[in-house]
Amino acid sequence: METRIIKIDQMNPDIKKIKIAANIIKKGGLVAFPTETVYGLGANSLNSEAVLKIFKVKNRPADNPLINHIANKEWIYKLAEKVPEEAIMLAETFWPGPLTMIFKKRKIVPDVVTAGLKTTAIRMPKNKIALNLIKYSQCPIAAPSANTSGRPSPTMAEHVIHDICGKIECIIDGGKTNIGVESTVIDLTVHPPLLLRPGGVTYEMLKEFIDIKIHPAAKVMIKFNEKPASPGMKYRHYAPKADLILVEGEIDDMIKKIQDICVENRGKKIGIIATEETKEFYGNNVRIIGSRKDMRTVAVNLFKILRDFDNEGVDLIVSEGFSTKGLGLAVMNRLRKAAKTVIKA
Repeated sequence: METRIIKIDQMNPDIKKIKIAANIIKKGGLVAFPTETVYGLGANSLNSEAVLKIFKVKNRPADNPLINHIANKEWIYKLAEKVPEEAIMLAETFWPGPLTMIFKKRKIVPDVVTAGLKTTAIRMPKNKIALNLIKYSQCPIAAPSANTSGRPSPTMAEHVIHDICGKIECIIDGGKTNIGVESTVIDLTVHPPLLLRPGGVTYEMLKEFIDIKIHPAAKVMIKFNEKPASPGMKYRHYAPKADLILVEGEIDDMIKKIQDICVENRGKKIGIIATEETKEFYGNNVRIIGSRKDMRTVAVNLFKILRDFDNEGVDLIVSEGFSTKGLGLAVMNRLRKAAKTVIKA
């Protein structure tokens, strides 16, 4: 299949180009498009056959549900059976934005979108290209990240092209995403609501508005030195090709342990994920993910660094751990799911 690549300015999107991609969605095709979090692989949420193509292209497990992306809040009532008052309040506060809410679903939502569950996930992205694509497609768009399942999520069109070009009809190149990790997911079908996946809207931000608990899977609380399974403690996710060792603990202890790991693996090509504060303590092939004082930058750079190391053909990646406060919880969620081994320093 020939994939059409359309470059669009996300700040001032060309509607004529948007309509080309929207027509592909209308006809049951697949379009990869940028959001504020990562690039998504979209199909008409209400077209079961189109949605099935997403699973085939990504090699995504059929029991892994998708998120419905909408451009108009009225679609919540068309897709969700019950919309609690707190959902309306959260939508008014955080939409458009990186917050996904789970509701009891209406029959209009195909089972393939929800992986057979009686619930469905909905969000309104904060990206002009995404919002206009949904608007002119005249339907909600089901979209997971636009990558091969299990690989680091794409934050640039180049990542999408590498993974799935030739397998879908269209890729919209809208530049680099500005959050870098997927949306926060909360379950509003239970009381109190549960945070299932941390993202750009942090637990601390949500606590200001609702009583919410953190599901253990969001923290990926595994035993140290054991292999994690995800998402939902089932599939490994966001993983680079090379084995990733995540080292957690106090900064001085982490530095010493990473140095020891490098000595133990002398002869291998090792890539190290470090911060501005610690870069001087390691040798060659260090990637600076950002400062510990700026987790926004850390989140934006995470998946790109993992993909860069893949392109360099490293044998082993070793990463420092981070605080789980604020956006750090989302960063550690992704690192713990990507890691083959987690070590307590």
